[in-house]
Amino acid sequence: MDHSGHGMDMNMDLPPFTLGRGLEFSFDAFFLFGSLIALALYGWAVLRLRRRGDSWPLGRTVAFVVGVLTVMLVMCTKLNDYGMVMFSVHMVQHMVISMITPILVLLGAPVTLALRALPPAARGHKGPRELLLMLLHSRYMKVITHPAFTIPMFIASLYALYFTPLFDFLMESRTGHVAMMLHFLAVGLIFFWPIMGIDPGPHRPGYVMRMLELFAGMPFHAFFGIAVMMASQPMIKTYANPPSSLGIDPLLDQQWGGGIAWAFSEIPSVLVLIALVYQWYHSEQRAARRSDRAEERNGDKELEAYNSYLASLQARGQ
Repeated sequence: MDHSGHGMDMNMDLPPFTLGRGLEFSFDAFFLFGSLIALALYGWAVLRLRRRGDSWPLGRTVAFVVGVLTVMLVMCTKLNDYGMVMFSVHMVQHMVISMITPILVLLGAPVTLALRALPPAARGHKGPRELLLMLLHSRYMKVITHPAFTIPMFIASLYALYFTPLFDFLMESRTGHVAMMLHFLAVGLIFFWPIMGIDPGPHRPGYVMRMLELFAGMPFHAFFGIAVMMASQPMIKTYANPPSSLGIDPLLDQQWGGGIAWAFSEIPSVLVLIALVYQWYHSEQRAARRSDRAEERNGDKELEAYNSYLASLQARGQ
């Protein structure tokens, strides 16, 4: 198997896995530079708002930064090296980048920030802001963010990848591995985008529907994890013969990977539910305040009408 250029020539000599070894820095140009560019662009947009006197919630910035750091955590450390030869470590990478990273990044509202920070183009021209708006309202975006697409894609990313030869094919090269991780990230983003409902998008379902969409996908992760744990032999050729220096049993490592997939199915559910309940509560509070203001205005009108009516009666009496 050719892992040239991916640092995998050292994998045959990796010592037994420990958390300390896994968290050591390991250079990966694509994800390191991609993460730094994402942080720089977000920081530029926040500074642009601040300079013109507009505010941007600190919590949004923190969520986005932590989300990008989770990518660097699993892709720019030795976790990435161990993930090439240990199924359990790979599954940690997969779960983080497809379920934790997207939620945190979306809590950062990067699309909303971009729309507020990017300057409008001159009349008759199309700049980055106009192109972003065109993309948000395009038929393509309507399709890929629709639950009829996102939920099957979310599920297929597990079953169609790990239970077919496709996974082994992608793991044969650095390009294939990067493409697979990008796919996990993209699928997580389009799955959670309409559910989170923070950034503008083609689909803005109500809170109950968002929760239904969330729970429609999560059980399949649990089923996948259980299926992997119950397997009586290694299922994936890539991990069937780990380097002897690791000192691991591939079947036991696979069972650990299945357990990780099963456990992670609960984490995003809790995070998203907390976010949805928080949004729902504040939405109800805003609606109540609007209703109170409307009632105050209507009450003033009713009082004026009543006073006019009393005045007219008094005038008649005279």
